[in-house]
Parts: sequence; structure tokens; C-alpha cells
Amino acid sequence: MLPRVNIDLPASLLEELDAKSRLAGGSVSSLVTEAVAAFLDKPLHTFFQVSTSRSLVAGKYGGVITCAKLLEHGDFGLGTFAGLDGEMIIVDGHVFRIEGNGRISEALPGDETPFATVTRFEPTVDEEVEATTSFDDLKAHLDRYRRSDNLFYAIRIDGVFKHIKTRAVCPPKPGASLLDAAKAQHEFEFADSRGTLIGIYSPSFSSAVSVPGYHIHYLSDDRTQGGHLLQVQADRVRVQVQEVEDFHLALPETEEFMKADLSLDNAKDLEKAESEH
Repeated sequence: MLPRVNIDLPASLLEELDAKSRLAGGSVSSLVTEAVAAFLDKPLHTFFQVSTSRSLVAGKYGGVITCAKLLEHGDFGLGTFAGLDGEMIIVDGHVFRIEGNGRISEALPGDETPFATVTRFEPTVDEEVEATTSFDDLKAHLDRYRRSDNLFYAIRIDGVFKHIKTRAVCPPKPGASLLDAAKAQHEFEFADSRGTLIGIYSPSFSSAVSVPGYHIHYLSDDRTQGGHLLQVQADRVRVQVQEVEDFHLALPETEEFMKADLSLDNAKDLEKAESEH
């Protein structure tokens, strides 16, 4: 539980805060926290997430926020696009779409997402990691940079990858679940590819809203190869890690989300959809 501070504000300021929070889709508390962090010149590491993983698994793919709005909350992250039309990777303040056929392009400001997580990337770890023989081996390397299983982390890995296996989903038929869509995913394999892995680690207790464990996407430097990571092999690579102290969840107010039945625990379906086929 975060400590609480009671403050007295003029009514005019409170009205402005209420208006700004409604416009930004956040809370007054988060706005005040950001303002205090800026005043103290102390970065606040925050994950801003749109919607929930449980909603996505249930097949709620309608767009709820534009890429332009998403970038107001961070320059680093991942997600997907409205209609499940491709994998999303956000790196250095740019949003890229990896389509089901493997084509990669920079997203337009007005393109929408039903689910995404972003942060302002300011790593506290910047080291080189020796050879990685598999995805499980990579996760073991990354585990050393986490001081707890109960915190969120943002991860960036740059280098030349001897072998990369990824997947990208194609837009499913209306009403199809994420698991159904994943059955038709396209998988890709690349050799000696130079690029960047963008990852998020979420604690197991967050499974109702996030993808628990490591969720990683790949994008090559020449922007021709990428997707949701399935397997990896590499020699020495650069690893940067940021611990995240704050998690902000923005829930959609769309009719699709409001009427969805999200009471079922679909964690197993999410795990199957995220895995190799």
C-alpha cells in the first residue's frame, strides 16, 4: 500500500485536475504524482497499460486508444493493434506493426490498439551477457537482474542474434478468441539478425490484467524482421533493465469492454496463445 498524503488545494486547481484526468484517461492521483516527481527531478518509472490481457483473450479487439495518445505515456513497450491486426513494438518513441505476413511498417498516429503497455525507458542496469542458447536460457540470464518476482520490469536487449524465431497473428474472424486466432499465426525464423528485443516482465499475481512472466517482441535494425519472440540464440548481447515502481491501468469505456464477461480465468488460454505452435 502506497503512503497517503493529504493536501489542501484551491477549488480552481482541483477542477483543472479533474478535467485533465478525464482528458488523459488517468486519475488525479497519477497526475499529482507525476507533477511531484517532475518538481523533485526524480523519474517515476511507470507502466501505463491500456485494457487487460483477460479482455484480449476473450476476443475484445476493438481499438480503445490511438498510437499518438499511447506515446504520450511512454517511448518503449509492446502490444497489438485493433482487430488483432499485427504485433506492436514501441522502441525509441516509434510504434511499429509486424503483420501476420511478416511485413513491417511504422504505425500511423491514428492507428488504434485494444491492448498495450508502455513506459519511459530509463534503465538502471546496462551490461553485456554471454552466450544465450535458448529462450529459457535468456530468461535465466534476465532473472539475475530482478530483485523480486513481485515487481514489474522493462527489458531491452540489443545485438546480433544467431537464431531468432518469432510469430505474428493475423486478424481473426469476428468473435474469435485469442486462442483461436493463435492457431492461424505465422511463424518466422531468422539467422544472424541484428536488432532489438523489447520485453516486459509481469508478476504472476497480475495475470488477470497482464501477460505474466516474460513477454518479448523482436525488431531488426533494418525493420524487415520481427514479431513475438518464441526462440532465440545469441552470443554476447547488451542487456538494459528498468525496475518499474508504478503501474497505471486505463480501462476502456467502450461498449464491447463494458459488456464483456471477464469473470473467467483464461490464464491457460493466454499461455497457449503466447507459446510456440
